[in-house]
Amino acid sequence: HIIYSTSFSLSLENELTWDDSDWGSWENPDGKEDGEEEQQQTAPWLQNCVMSLSPCSDLLVIAREHKATFLSAKWRTDESGQEEMTLSVTWSGTLSAEEGECICSVICIPLASQKRSSTGRPDWTCVVVGFSSGYVRFYTESGVLLLAQLLHEDPVLQLKCRTYEIPRHSGVTEQHEELSILYPAALVTIDGFSLFQSLRACRNQVARAAAAGSDVIQPPPLAYKKWGLQDMDTITDHSSIGITTLSVFDQMKNASMLGGFHASVKGSPPAMSQYITVGGGPYTGFYYAIEGSSQPLLSHVALAVASKLTSALFSAASGWLGWKSKNEEESVQKQKPKVEPATALPVRFGLPDSRRHGESICLSPCNTMAGVTDDFGRVTLLDVARGIAIRMWKGYRDAQLGWVQVSEARGERDLATSPSMPRRHAQFLVIYAPRRGILEVWGTQHGPRVGAFTVGKHCRLLYAGHRLMGVNSVTSQGWQIHTQQVCLFDPVNGALRAVTIPFHLALSDKKSERAKDMHLLRRLTTLLRSRESEAQSVLLDIKHPAIKKQALESLLSNKNAPVSCLTNVTRALLASLKEQDPEAVDESLLQFCSSQLKLLQLYTDVQLLHTPDTSPTELLLSIQPSFSGIEEDLARVGPVLQRYTEMNSRPCVSFAQDSSGPLPVRTFLSQLEWYWCITNVIFVCISGSFLFWGCLSGQSPLQRVCETLQESGISPQQLLSLLLSVWLNKEKDVLKYSDAVSHLGTLLSTLSSMKGAVDESWDGQCVSPWWQQVRTACVQSESAAAALLAALVAHRVAKNAITRLGESKVCVWVGEEWECVSLELEQWVVCIKQLEDVLALQTLLCLPSPQGSTGGAVTRCSVKTLLESGRGGVADCVSKLIFRQGVSPDLLRDILQRRGENEPLQQGGEEKLEGNSSVCVCVVLELLECVCQRFPDSLSPDVLFAHCSWENVVQWNKDPEVGQYLEWSVEFLKMISNPHIQFGVSAMMWQTFIVKRFSAAAFLMEKVGKAPKDRLCRRVREVTKHKLNSALFHLNLMSVCADSAVEQVSAPDVCVEEVWGGAEGPVSIMELALDQRSVHYPLVQHHCVLASLLHAAMTFSLRLKPLSLFDSKGKNAFFRDLSSIQLLPSGDMDHNLVAVRQEFLMNVLTGWVKVLAESEENGVKHSSTEDMWPSVCMELSSILQVNTDILRRHLVCELYNQGLDLRAEEVMMEVQDKDVLGSQLLVLTGQRLAFSLLHSQSQTKPNMELLARLPPTLCTWLKAMDPSELRCPSAPLSQSSRLINKVIEMLPENHGQYSLALHLLEAVDSLHEEP
Repeated sequence: HIIYSTSFSLSLENELTWDDSDWGSWENPDGKEDGEEEQQQTAPWLQNCVMSLSPCSDLLVIAREHKATFLSAKWRTDESGQEEMTLSVTWSGTLSAEEGECICSVICIPLASQKRSSTGRPDWTCVVVGFSSGYVRFYTESGVLLLAQLLHEDPVLQLKCRTYEIPRHSGVTEQHEELSILYPAALVTIDGFSLFQSLRACRNQVARAAAAGSDVIQPPPLAYKKWGLQDMDTITDHSSIGITTLSVFDQMKNASMLGGFHASVKGSPPAMSQYITVGGGPYTGFYYAIEGSSQPLLSHVALAVASKLTSALFSAASGWLGWKSKNEEESVQKQKPKVEPATALPVRFGLPDSRRHGESICLSPCNTMAGVTDDFGRVTLLDVARGIAIRMWKGYRDAQLGWVQVSEARGERDLATSPSMPRRHAQFLVIYAPRRGILEVWGTQHGPRVGAFTVGKHCRLLYAGHRLMGVNSVTSQGWQIHTQQVCLFDPVNGALRAVTIPFHLALSDKKSERAKDMHLLRRLTTLLRSRESEAQSVLLDIKHPAIKKQALESLLSNKNAPVSCLTNVTRALLASLKEQDPEAVDESLLQFCSSQLKLLQLYTDVQLLHTPDTSPTELLLSIQPSFSGIEEDLARVGPVLQRYTEMNSRPCVSFAQDSSGPLPVRTFLSQLEWYWCITNVIFVCISGSFLFWGCLSGQSPLQRVCETLQESGISPQQLLSLLLSVWLNKEKDVLKYSDAVSHLGTLLSTLSSMKGAVDESWDGQCVSPWWQQVRTACVQSESAAAALLAALVAHRVAKNAITRLGESKVCVWVGEEWECVSLELEQWVVCIKQLEDVLALQTLLCLPSPQGSTGGAVTRCSVKTLLESGRGGVADCVSKLIFRQGVSPDLLRDILQRRGENEPLQQGGEEKLEGNSSVCVCVVLELLECVCQRFPDSLSPDVLFAHCSWENVVQWNKDPEVGQYLEWSVEFLKMISNPHIQFGVSAMMWQTFIVKRFSAAAFLMEKVGKAPKDRLCRRVREVTKHKLNSALFHLNLMSVCADSAVEQVSAPDVCVEEVWGGAEGPVSIMELALDQRSVHYPLVQHHCVLASLLHAAMTFSLRLKPLSLFDSKGKNAFFRDLSSIQLLPSGDMDHNLVAVRQEFLMNVLTGWVKVLAESEENGVKHSSTEDMWPSVCMELSSILQVNTDILRRHLVCELYNQGLDLRAEEVMMEVQDKDVLGSQLLVLTGQRLAFSLLHSQSQTKPNMELLARLPPTLCTWLKAMDPSELRCPSAPLSQSSRLINKVIEMLPENHGQYSLALHLLEAVDSLHEEP
C-alpha cells in the first residue's frame, strides 16, 4: 500500500524541515553538487520505472518493460482506528502485445462525467500507454484494453495531454483539448473531443460485450494530425502550447525577416499551433503550424471486442467473444496497419547550444513559461511567447520539475479594488534535486526561493500538467474540480504528499516581512507545547498587528496549552504593547490582550475556588433577613411546583458531560467573548455553570466567589445575565437542591449591591433597568418553575431594597402595617401572576402523550410566547393537549360541568383515557381545573369547545382516514352554546377544509356515475369509500349548524384575564368566528340536499350522477361562497328531472328496507342513524318537488314485500291516496297467495281442493301473479289475512277490484283454517 497522507505543504514542521537559513540561495547546503556516495550506490528499482499519477490522485500507474501495476485510492482504518486514504493494487499484469516491445511512457487521463448532477469528480480514468513498437494503447482502471493505435513506427518517447482551463480573463484564448504523442522525428496530436467520444463509446461497448456478447457498434474515428519535426538532431521531450495569434508588430517583423523588404502581410495574423521541443542541435526548438495548412487525418478505431478488423489496426483482445478461429486471429495479428505519412514542419527558431542537451520540458499551467532541464545540471526558465530564456538555476543535475498555480483569496485584495475584477494568480516552480535530496519552491518569474524541504534522494516528483478531459465552458460552470498539481512520492515510507503554497509568498520583496510573520505564526503551536519562553519570543517578534492578533487567538484556542503559559504569554504581549508609542499601537489589539488577560485571571481564580464550602453559615445568616416572606410564596405555589416536578421527572434522553474534569480554558474563552469597546459579552450556559453553579449547589464559598467576580471587572449586568442563564437552563438540577433558592437570593443581593448595578437615582417610583433585566429573562424562559422561583426571589430582594430606600411617597393602609406602593412592585406582581399561570399551564401540557398519538410534541410555553400568540394562545395550547390525550367530547363536557358545579369526581375517577394507559381522568380533571381557574375567560366552555372542534378538523384534514376526528369535531361544534360562535366556526370549517373535499367527491361521483370504489377514492381524495361516506354524513350535520339562531342572541365579547390584556399576535379562532359574514340560508340548504344525496348513494351503493338531478341554475350555485346570493331553482321543475329524482329516492327507500331486513334477520340492533332515512327522503322530496305520497306508498309496498308488515302498517297511516295503495297491496297479497297455492313445495290435498273451489276469475288472476317479485314470499297467513283486511278497508265498495278482494279474503281465511 502507498499511504495517501496529509497534504505536503509549506506549513509542516514535524516530518519536514524548512531550510530557511539562506533564503533565496540555490547553492547546495552541503557544498557538494554530486555526491560520491550516491554514485556508488545502486539506483533503486523505482528509478527505472515509468510512473504516472492521475490529477485527481485516485489512480497511480507504475510500469517497467512489459509489466504494469494500477493502484487505486481507497479508504482504510489503521490500527489506531483512524481512517486514511491509501493507494492499493487493483490490477497488475502484462500490457505488451507484440514480442520484444516494452513500455516507454504512461499517462493517466480522468474523463469528466456527463451527468447533470456531477460536481467535478471524474467518471472514470483512462490509462494511455506508449510502447517501443510505436503502438499507443488505451486501458480502463481495471486493465481492460479499449483500443489500440499505430500512428508511427518509431518508439513512443513521451505522452502529454492538454485539457480545458477556465480563462482567467477575456484576453486569454480558449484552448482545445488534445493528446500529443512524441516520436523521435514526429509528433502526433489527437483532438481531445474526438478522443473523448471514442473512449466513452469503446468503454460502453466493451462493458456491453463482456456482459451479453452484443454486436459491435463502430465508434467515431479519431481525428489527428501528424507532423514531421525537422531541423533538430535529437528530440527528447516536447510541449504543446496550443493555438496562438501573433500581434501585428510581430507579424510584420517576422514577414520582413523571412521575406525581405518586399514581403507582404495579410490583413489579420494567422492562428498557429505552437510546439516546443528539447534535445540537441538546437538545444530548444520552436515550431509553428499554421491552422489549415494540414487537414486532419481520420483513423478508424479498432475495438477490443471487434470480430473483424477491416481497418489495418490491431487489438489485443479481439478474440474475447470467440467469433474467430485461432488461425484467423494469427493472420489478423500479422497484418500491419497502414501508417499515414507525416506533414513536414520545419523549426521556426531555437536556442542553439552545441554542447547542451535538453532532457525534459515542463509547461506552466498558464502556458506562458516553461522549465527545461539539461545534462549540465541547469534548470532554464523560458518565456514561451518571446522564445527566450529569462532565468537559469545551476546545481540541479537530474532535476524533476513541476508547477503550482495559486489563486488569490478574495479577502486579500485591497478594499478599493472592484470585486468584479478577476482574481490574481501566482506561478511557483517546484524543483526536486534527487542528487541533493531537496525539494525547492521558487517564485516566478524573478521571485526568490520561498521554501526548501529536505526529502529523500530516491523520490519521484509527479506532475500531471493536465486536469479532466471532456470539460468545456458550459459544463464547468459551478464545478469544484478537485485536482492536485504536484505530488512527491517517497518509496522509502510509501508516502505520497501534495505540495500546497499560500498566495502571499508570491508577493514582492517589500511584503516578505508579512511572509516571515506567517511563518512565525505556524511555528507557535509546536513551540508552545515544549518551550514556553521561545513561544513567547516568537509571538513578540511578529510585526503586523493583524497577524499578531491571529497568533494570540490560535494560542488561546490550543487545547494543549496550560493556563499559566497562556497567562504569561498574554501578559508579556500586553506589557510590550504598553511600552510602545501609544500612537503606533493598534487599539483593537491592545483591548483584546487586556480583555483576554482579565478572563484568564478570572478563570484561574474561580478554578481555585471550586471546592466544597466549609463555612457558609455566617454568610447565610447575614442575608437571611433579605428573604422575609419567601416561605409564604413557596407555600402558595408549592402544590403546583410539586406536580410540575413529578411531570418532568420522567426518563428522557440526555447527553452526559464529563463532570470529573475541569472546564477547558479554551472553551471558557471561546464561549465568553469579551468586547471591551462596547461592553458586551456573549454568554452561554457552560461558562455560566463554571462561574456560578458551584455557589448555587453549595459546593463553592459564596462570599469568596462574589468577591472574585467583583474584582474581575465584568459589569454587574453581564454577571446577572450569566447567573440567570445558568439558573433557567438547569431547571431540573435547581429543583433537586432545597437550598438553591437561598443561594440564588444571596447572589442576587450581592450583584445588586455592586457598583453600577442599580442606578443611584432610582427611587422605586420608576422601573429599574436592573430588575427589568431579571423580569425579561424570566418572561422569555420556557423553564416555568425556575423562572417563577427566580421571580419570587428577585421580587423579595427588590422589595427589601425599596423598603430600605425609605423614599416612597405613596403609602396605603393594610391592616396594622404600612406597605410601600411603587411602580416597580406592581410590575413584579403582574410578572409573578403571569409566571404562576404559565407554570399551571405548563404542568397540564406536560401530561404524557399516548403512544403513537398525533398532534405534535409537548408544547413548551413562556410568558413571552403566550403574549405573542394572541388572545387565543392559551385555548390553542389546551385544545392541542386535549386532542393529543384523546379526551372525548362527552368527557370534556363532564369535566367542565363538574368544574363549574364544584362537584368532586365520583365513580370512574380512576378510569383511563381512551388510548392512554398512563393518564387517568382524575389527573386530567385536577390539572385542567387548576388551569381553568387561572384562565376563566380564555378557557370558557364555548372558547374551549370551539378550539377543540377546530383542532380536530385540522387533524382530520391531515389524516382523512381517521373519521373520528371529523366526528368529534362536529360533536364539539354542537356543544357550543352561543350561536354566533357556533355559526362562525362552522363557516370557517366549510371554507377552509370541507368545500374542497366535498366538491371533489361530487365531481368524482358525477364522473363514474356511481359510488366510487376504495382505490379511486384513495387516488382522488386520499380516503377510503367508508371514510368518505362518514365524512359526508357529518358534513350534513355540520351544515345544519349554520342555521343557528344568531339573530336571537347578541354576539359575545372576546375577553381575556387582566394580566394577559397585553397579548398581541395572530387573530384568535373566536375573533375570526365572530367576524364571519352571515350566510344565504337557501344556498346552505341547497348544499345540504347535495350532501344528503351523496351520502345516500354511498350508503346504499346506488348509481347516481348527483349533479344531473339539478338544472343549470342548481349546478352553477354549488360550491360558491355561502354568503353570496346565487340564482337557485324556483318554480315548477321539468317532469323528466322530477322523475329521475323520484326514482332515486325510491331506490334509497328500497335500499334502506333491505338493510333493515338484514339487520333484523341477523338480530343486530340498528342504530338511530339508520332509521332516519325515511324522514330524510320525505324532506328531500318536498325540496326536490317529488310527490311525497308516492314515496310513502312505495315504502309501504317495499316493507310488505320484505315481510315487515308491522312497520308497513305504521307508515300506511300517513298515506293520503288509499285507493292506489289498496290496489298495489292487493297485487302483493295475490302474489303471496299464489306462492302458497301454486309455487309452494309442500302442496297438500286441502290446498288443491281449495284451489278447485275458487271462482274461475280469481283462479285465473292468481295464476297470472309472479311470486318471484317478493323478497319474502313465505309470509305467515295471519299477516296475509291482516293485509287483505287492510286492503278491503282502503278500497271503496264501488271499486272495480273490491269483489276480487273479497274473494281473496275468503280464500286466505279458508287456507288459514286448514289444519
